[in-house]
Formats: sequence, structure tokens, C-alpha cells
Amino acid sequence: MTSLRPEHADDGKPKCGAQKRQGAPGETCTFVAGWGTDHVGTGHCRLHGGNTRTQRAAARAEKAEAEARRVLATLDVAPVADPFAALSTLAGQVLAWQEAISHIVNKLGDRVRYEGASGAEQLRAEVALYERAMDRTGQILGMIAKLNIEDRMARVTERQADALVSALEAALAAAGVTGTAADEARKAAARHLRAV
Repeated sequence: MTSLRPEHADDGKPKCGAQKRQGAPGETCTFVAGWGTDHVGTGHCRLHGGNTRTQRAAARAEKAEAEARRVLATLDVAPVADPFAALSTLAGQVLAWQEAISHIVNKLGDRVRYEGASGAEQLRAEVALYERAMDRTGQILGMIAKLNIEDRMARVTERQADALVSALEAALAAAGVTGTAADEARKAAARHLRAV
């Protein structure tokens, strides 16, 4: 329970920061952020509108962002070694998400709209979520198409095959395999690479 007397943020706690109506120009409230509300530590204090619906929503968003930043700071992030594969994986995840949401929307049938508290017709959140998923899918797939990843991956594969052939040639030469036996070994390697 919050105290009746506002607590000043002089001990390093975040401040309300709202512009004071009285006092010097630019002077801001020094009470603890969110004092007198259910979101102490973020947003404006109760005296400066901290309990309005908009302020409560903004404080929840601020808390969520702070938590996300805290989690992000603890992650052990490694650089992406293969950006093409990472983008392909992301595309797969986005497509899977879109398909999952499409099943939910399909179950709604003709109930994609409802009457809100004000009496106005509203579009269900699931439909908006599906539209965003479709947009995201289009963006990722468009990005992949612009990058021409398939051709690049084919060139990478060709380079790998060339490196394998060179290694095979070196191994055959080192083993003293020449003539027909070397040709047969090359053909067998080529068949295996095509199969893989």
C-alpha cells in the first residue's frame, strides 16, 4: 500500500518527471515515479495523472521494455556465421507463425467482427494479428528474393564441391593412384556428391 505522503526520489529512484504547473519554468516533479499507483517505479505519479488509463498502459509498456532490455543484456549473443541460413530459418518461423494464426482465424468463421463496449463494430484482434503475420511473411520472403539467396547458396555449394574435388585429386596423387583407377574414384565421388 502506498503512503499518503508523496515520497521524493532523492535516493536514486526514478522521478515522476511531469512538468509542474507552479514553480519555475522547466521545473519537474521530484516524487517517485508512479507514486500512488500500481506501477511504482515507472510513469507519472498519482498527482500528475499517473492513474489514467493511458498512463497505466504507458507504464506497462515501459516496464515490459525495461524487462526486455534487462534480458537482452544477459544474453550471450554470438555473431551470425551464415546469414543466409539464419534468414532462411527466420522465414520458416514466420511462415509457421502465419499458418498457426490462420488456423485460429479460420475457426472464427463469420465471427471476425464483434460489437465493442461503445456499440461500434470491431475487428477481432486475431484478424489484425493474422494481417500482421502476412505482412511480416511478405517482407521476409521479399527480402530473400531481393538477396538472390538461392544463387548465392548454389555458388557456395559449387565452391565446396570444387574444394572436395581438389582434396580428392590431392589424396589420389598422394596415394599414387593414377590412370583408370583414379578415373573410377573421381566418378564414384561425383556420383556420391550428386546423391548428397
